Amino acid sequence: MALARARRTDRRVDYWPGFVDAMATLLLAIMFLLSVFVLAQYFLSQEITGKDAVLDRLNAQINELTQLLALEQANSQDAEDTIASLRASLEDVRADRSRLEQLLASGSGQSEQAEARIGELSGALDEERQVSQRALSQVELLNQQISALRKQIGALEAALEVSEERDRESRTKIADLGRRLNVALAQRVQELNRYRSDFFGRLREILSDRENIRIVGDRFVFQSEVLFPSGATEINPNGQTEMRKLADAILELQQEIPPEINWVLRVDGHTDDVPLSGTGRFRDNWELSTARATAVVKFLIENGVPANRLVAAGFGEYQPLDTEDTAEARARNRRIELKLTER
Repeated sequence: MALARARRTDRRVDYWPGFVDAMATLLLAIMFLLSVFVLAQYFLSQEITGKDAVLDRLNAQINELTQLLALEQANSQDAEDTIASLRASLEDVRADRSRLEQLLASGSGQSEQAEARIGELSGALDEERQVSQRALSQVELLNQQISALRKQIGALEAALEVSEERDRESRTKIADLGRRLNVALAQRVQELNRYRSDFFGRLREILSDRENIRIVGDRFVFQSEVLFPSGATEINPNGQTEMRKLADAILELQQEIPPEINWVLRVDGHTDDVPLSGTGRFRDNWELSTARATAVVKFLIENGVPANRLVAAGFGEYQPLDTEDTAEARARNRRIELKLTER
């Protein structure tokens, strides 16, 4: 009867694990959200960098075309000055011709000399007309080039506006993608946490009669003495029985978890802080903890658990549960931890 009362006392409701699960879940969700935020910032910076390069390229082309336009305008001004000079010379020639014609009319003795001078002036006038015509042609060509440059500048400005519009659309899409990704990750975290709670609940039912098997936060903890002899990595018969129960629970849970959730069961090996001699099979506690975690993983694989759903890790004595310098603290620190998480 005393044993029955003790068992009823042990089955009192312990709210602490649930509280720790909730806090761990909240911390995991925050870490996922921070990761998504960093990822979105990275893609946004890459997109903005590409747009800035395009804008710099367009601005360089506009500056180059602006310089060409200024040069063409200067050439056009020079041609107009030349035409003005030629027109002034033409007016002078016309004045000389008029004076010579008057002299021709007044003095018949100077007729031949005047006619020769008129011929010379007529030739000069024709030459000036030809030069003036060429100058006008150059001015027309320059005007056409200026018009073409203005069209190119207009096209570049339109392309710049389109690029800026696309940049704004890209930023909007990235922000929307980040929001949707946050929602999806939050849903995935909630789903995984639900299955983790179910998994631990089943393990609690299966292994509830063992005092040295317990839940710490989001991990299921086996004391090393349950599974291994002292200093060894071969699972003892009692430990094999417990591990078979664990394998059955994992296989049952696997049928319920959706395939899109990429879950794994992480097996962590821990030792106490007593150093090994270094002359045995293992040189230090790192090797011992890793070998024990690997032994558990291999045993679960032999009992049907898929290898891609298992991870083995060794932590040596560097993640203790109890930092006291006592035999009880060292016994608590020698353990195998199981954690259901997402890859």
